[in-house]
Amino acid sequence: MQKLVVLTGAGISAESGIKTFRDSGGLWEGYDVYEVASPRGWAKNPALVLDFYNMRRKNVAEATPNAAHIGLVALENDFDVQIITQNVDDLHERAGSKNVLHLHGEIFKMRSELDVYHEQIVTVKGDIHPGDTAPDGGQYRPHIVWFEEAVPMLEPAVELVRQADIFVIIGTSLQVYPAAGLIHDVPRSTPRYIIDTNIPALPADLRVKPIQAAASEGVALLTNLLKEDFI
Repeated sequence: MQKLVVLTGAGISAESGIKTFRDSGGLWEGYDVYEVASPRGWAKNPALVLDFYNMRRKNVAEATPNAAHIGLVALENDFDVQIITQNVDDLHERAGSKNVLHLHGEIFKMRSELDVYHEQIVTVKGDIHPGDTAPDGGQYRPHIVWFEEAVPMLEPAVELVRQADIFVIIGTSLQVYPAAGLIHDVPRSTPRYIIDTNIPALPADLRVKPIQAAASEGVALLTNLLKEDFI
């Protein structure tokens, strides 16, 4: 079975009502991102950071997977689908995707602020409060990769991308690194597709086939293309 590796970003969850990163009216509006998504912000005002992610957790809990998430699950009938997501929501999993790698952490998980190697990650469904401490005595923080932090899952993601027989990008502007650099790890002979309402500028030598559409429509169009070309 051919390995279909899919990199997803905020655009795939937008149709589920999860606002995209820093867009107009978006979730981050009114916040300096470094106040709520950086080690500096955490050190300065952990209560603000916890409140911000508690709000996000509620938003994700109220959302449901959309046709794009479900369409990727359907592709598992014909391909070995491996999803690499920049999103911290769990919509891929709730839709039924079997193989999901989260580059930037997960909103329903937390860990101690002292756990720099991400060894003791626990599930959280409700709010995290100041004073909620882990067994090691550290304050619990969201299991989210913030700006200026390392991306521990990057190396496994690179390995997946290097094995891709087909590579698809959905709903990401390819502006956030290091995730945006994954396209350069795709084997040169591997077909590439990108689904977005606004196709980002990409070097011509990458030979990426654009599908200019919202994620749900784009996944349906992609499915037809893949059936024509590979099944």
